[in-house]
Amino acid sequence: MVFLVHGAKALSLPFADTDYDNPLLSRYASKVMSELFSPRRRIQTWRRLWIFLAEAQRELGLPITPEQIQEMQRAVDDIDWERAAEYERRLRHDVMAHVHAFGDRCPLAKGIIHLGATSCYVTDNADLMLMRDALRLLATRLAAVIDSLASFAAEYRDLPCLGFTHFQPAQPTTVGKRACLWAYDFVLDLRELEHRLSELRARGVQGTTGTQASFLALFGGDHEKVRRLNELVCEKMGFRQSYALTGQTYSRKIDAQILAVLAQMAASAHKMATDIRLLAHRKEIEEPFEKEQVGSSAMAYKRNPMRCERICALARFLASLEANGAATHSIQWLERTLDDSANRRLVLPQAFLTADAIAILCQNVVSGLVVYPEVIARHLREELPFMATENILMAAVAAGGDRQDLHERIRRHSHAAAEVVKRYGKPNDLLARLQDDPAFSAVDFTSELDPQRFIGRAPQQVDEFIAQYVEPIRKAYLSVGRPEADVRL
Repeated sequence: MVFLVHGAKALSLPFADTDYDNPLLSRYASKVMSELFSPRRRIQTWRRLWIFLAEAQRELGLPITPEQIQEMQRAVDDIDWERAAEYERRLRHDVMAHVHAFGDRCPLAKGIIHLGATSCYVTDNADLMLMRDALRLLATRLAAVIDSLASFAAEYRDLPCLGFTHFQPAQPTTVGKRACLWAYDFVLDLRELEHRLSELRARGVQGTTGTQASFLALFGGDHEKVRRLNELVCEKMGFRQSYALTGQTYSRKIDAQILAVLAQMAASAHKMATDIRLLAHRKEIEEPFEKEQVGSSAMAYKRNPMRCERICALARFLASLEANGAATHSIQWLERTLDDSANRRLVLPQAFLTADAIAILCQNVVSGLVVYPEVIARHLREELPFMATENILMAAVAAGGDRQDLHERIRRHSHAAAEVVKRYGKPNDLLARLQDDPAFSAVDFTSELDPQRFIGRAPQQVDEFIAQYVEPIRKAYLSVGRPEADVRL
């Protein structure tokens, strides 16, 4: 995980204007997620892990006193960053630097801190605890996005709009049904995220190469006590169990699996944001636009979909990190190599910070979507005659017409109308052509061109989707409130 230090002190926001400013920290991600991956949270977690280990070792009979444990507990938040940095400059080892710094603060406990453990006892277990908390936060954010989309979908459940396949006009749908398509992607992402959370385990107490040899020596060859030590520490960490086997580290496949979930969430957000950008171009739906917001420094009239563009930008970055996780897993030679360390310090925190920023933006956008029903209706009217031709054909046949003759007439009229639209930029006059053709005189064109006749079960699908998929999510995640979704910049 990321461990940012500048000289001897942890960086704090805002950055000095001479330092590189990571936009994820200063512009995009929430303070909650930023603090979760902060140096302070990381080292506090290391110290808690040392306490968990000492408590479990004492419970199983090692000569560790209550006073030593209490001393460690009092010092969890008392981190001397200057001293830790000085130790690291000398030792070139971050874990040992903090073992010494913690020991300086806890002279009674100094001799039992990190007893029998390898560095990965604190680094890997802390990473898993932090990622667990981050996944839980993201689950709540995803639930809020789904909830907002469902509310929007319910409001516009039966508003007909032009559907598109290949970005070409297709059979009508409704604004609400389209929003449910976005929401369902996020529902699937939430399910995958929940699955990864349910499968997340502790690394536990496994020793230097995963054999638990050092702990077996501590307990005089008592295998049952070593097994119980691992169980106790996992329970104190809040995990049901540890991974079945580890080398020096837990398998980096776990990181790859988590990054895959985050990348899929990014893909869903990118898809939705892109759709909204396309609809904004058609002036049908727009993201929220604030009173004093500037769309362009040159073109004062512009209302650029800035938030959706930012979603797409961040989503591409997050999606690119998925391959990094798989690559890191693939090159962990034998029991482990250290070329994962610097990489993971960058990739894992930034992946979660980016996912957090994307979810906040999605909730912000969806909660303030602006719909223009008259523009939507006009666009639908322009294309509906083409889509209604099959219904018109069937109605004319039912009135006694010849199906093949009617089909040919519709074909000729449709091509002629398309020529008028494409070549001369004039309105679609197919309806007028058909109404003027005596072969269709028996057709009730008003009835046949009612948009509600073309949207199928879209409104009912919205209702059923919300009842079956969204309501359980609302009850599980939002009964105690919604996470904040303020876009800082």
